[in-house]
Amino acid sequence: MNLDKVVPSAAHAVADIASGSSLAVGGFGLVGIPWFLIEALLDQGADDLTVVSNNCGVDGAGLGLLLERRRISRVIASYVGENKEFARQYLAGELTVELTPQGTLAERMRAGGAGIGAFFTPTGVGTLVAEGGLPWRYHPDGTVGLASEPKEVRTFHGTEMVLEESIVADVALVRAAVVDRAGNCVFRASARNFNVPAAMAGRLTIVEAEKVVEVGELGPDEVHLPGVFVQRVVELTPQQATRKDIEKRTTRPREETLA
Repeated sequence: MNLDKVVPSAAHAVADIASGSSLAVGGFGLVGIPWFLIEALLDQGADDLTVVSNNCGVDGAGLGLLLERRRISRVIASYVGENKEFARQYLAGELTVELTPQGTLAERMRAGGAGIGAFFTPTGVGTLVAEGGLPWRYHPDGTVGLASEPKEVRTFHGTEMVLEESIVADVALVRAAVVDRAGNCVFRASARNFNVPAAMAGRLTIVEAEKVVEVGELGPDEVHLPGVFVQRVVELTPQQATRKDIEKRTTRPREETLA
């Protein structure tokens, strides 16, 4: 078995992603997102994509680039965030959006990777999440064109819980700090976020790595995502690895030092 999963480039890694594919994409806001895989996919041209991600980037960055080029037809996410184009397309009836509680979304992806078809959770009971009627798509005139269906609710240990189906995506795009050639991944701090469950949910998982090391250089206890979930690794250049934008910089005046 060839354990070397490193491929020549991001363009090579995404070359066979077909139009109409579903994508699980790691990141939270702009933290830990696969910048260069997203940009390679933008150049590749695939469209009619279903994207499963915590959010959909921001205007002009991350998944927001695919949105602006009308490459995405459906989004499963936990919030719209600061992406004005995301909100505009949704409210104008140009985009199908399945808003899902954040923890439920993470578990739906993790469950998909673990081979679990569905699970029960108390999150969403008594709301439109369970009862149905969440607007997934609007008509251009602002009326609801497609709404969510009611979900099964059962009682376990005295608590009502709603049934949520797991998510398995055609492809997962994630970013990691250190990856060995067999695909074992280490994430740094908050960049770990949705990258692990997204990677687990993909039938084909592609990782862009800030640093690639040889097999055996990572200790077993260091690994956050086993290489069994990874099929392709793209090694970033040192310059690419430093790209870590933030959504909004907030500052305050420096307090004067007491004498």
